[in-house]
Amino acid sequence: MATDQAALFPAARRCALPASLSPDRIERLAALVTAAPDAARVTTNAPYNGAPLADLPVSTPTDVEDAFARARIAQKTWATTPVSRRKKILLRFHDLVVARQDEALDLMQAENGKTRRDAFLEVTDIAITSRYYARSAAKYLAPKRRRGAIPLLTHTTELRHPKGVVTVISPWNYPLSMAAGDAIAALMAGNAVVQKPDTQTALTALWALDLMREAGLPADVWQMVVGRGSSIGGALMDNADYMMFTGSTASGRRIAGDAGRRLIGASLELGGKNAMIVLDDADIDKAADGAVAACFPSAGQLCVSIERLYVAESVRDRFVAAFVARTKALKLGAAYDYTIDVGSLTTPSQLKTVTEHVDDAVAKGATVLAGGRARPDLGPLFYEPTILTDVTPDMTLYDEETFGPVVSLYSYRTVDEAIAQANATPYGLNASVWTGSGARGRAVAARIHAGTVNVNEAFAAAWGSVDAPMGGMGDSGLGRRHGAEGILKYTEPQTVAHQRLQGFSAPTGISPETWATVLTGALKILKRTGAR
Repeated sequence: MATDQAALFPAARRCALPASLSPDRIERLAALVTAAPDAARVTTNAPYNGAPLADLPVSTPTDVEDAFARARIAQKTWATTPVSRRKKILLRFHDLVVARQDEALDLMQAENGKTRRDAFLEVTDIAITSRYYARSAAKYLAPKRRRGAIPLLTHTTELRHPKGVVTVISPWNYPLSMAAGDAIAALMAGNAVVQKPDTQTALTALWALDLMREAGLPADVWQMVVGRGSSIGGALMDNADYMMFTGSTASGRRIAGDAGRRLIGASLELGGKNAMIVLDDADIDKAADGAVAACFPSAGQLCVSIERLYVAESVRDRFVAAFVARTKALKLGAAYDYTIDVGSLTTPSQLKTVTEHVDDAVAKGATVLAGGRARPDLGPLFYEPTILTDVTPDMTLYDEETFGPVVSLYSYRTVDEAIAQANATPYGLNASVWTGSGARGRAVAARIHAGTVNVNEAFAAAWGSVDAPMGGMGDSGLGRRHGAEGILKYTEPQTVAHQRLQGFSAPTGISPETWATVLTGALKILKRTGAR
């Protein structure tokens, strides 16, 4: 959006960039992009007011090729770096992120338009993830003894080798969590990373890269390129030893097909149409607070946020009254402090999608209980937190992901009906269940087709449990981040089996038939002794 257009939004225009985002600082971050000195440039705009924010160099396919060439050289040395050394670097990175969080918060707000409290969750996430993999990687990557084919005679070991150079393609909605979070595990496993952050939020990703290098990471081990997928996506795929992608289901399908063609692995976190179920024994006030936290963080631009809400008929009226009141009380606006509840959408295309989805629903009979309109008086991309009811299958947002501050509310009679409705989607990323009984909540959660399900929480409980895997089922993707799977996916397992004394061939002087009889008896004995 051009500079003069910012004048149309007086409330947002007053929200000037913080001093930490000086032109010199932005220029230094932009210089970290792997691109030619004479590269074409692209300008990003601040969602709060549409004003120009960053002038970034654009990488070409040749730049991507060069990045991979340097990364392959650096990775050979990095792979031989002891895990204890990698651990120290990651823990220093942890400390730098925590100490300099204000600059990260300013960057995320300026590039994404989210509130400071939502940005702070990303700082917390990266600190937790850094600490976890710094202190767990040695356990996951260490050689492991496995049961041999012949007890006592076969010495079998499982080794873990890094994949090589990993491509990470990260989105704009959580620019620190998705950029640094996915790189951390790949780096700790001994890989190099060539990353394409979304151009809109590239500065935040570059900030993380800058701090990681300050913490001691060799420069070429983690590099970033900037450009459109249609231009450099082919080079990112064709040179990768593994692909980590977060984005739309449509793009994920194409990437999965390309990865299959190359016979490389891929981890894909894709779209979602996440459901929340309020059971009849739920604490209504807590459930209403939970619904606000589930539906409207980062203006609903969160892969695990809730877009479908199912409430037991017996408590529907009380829940709706509490939820609507809380939603209408939310403070919408722009500020580089903790005074705002809901921030801006990030891009004009996202505002267009949200507006079209709501307008289509209302035109076809949906009822607006709260919100339902854009707020150009606050800034170019603001949209009110919106609750809809009477939503029917002919409406676009009934089953398509909106990715904005919009939730559709339904009621149900039986728990089986609620679970069936929650599962009536090709997606399966996240869900939430609210109840007065933990045991009942966990039982319902286990029946929901989603990679993570939270009981009496929106999404943070599962997401923050970094020792457990996080990812989607169905059209929400494949692969997992976090936990053992989150780092082992970036490795190649190798089995080394050392056979001693006697193998499977018959010893000299014993016929094959006799040897087969001996081995048959051994198999029966092993079965009786309970051996695996």
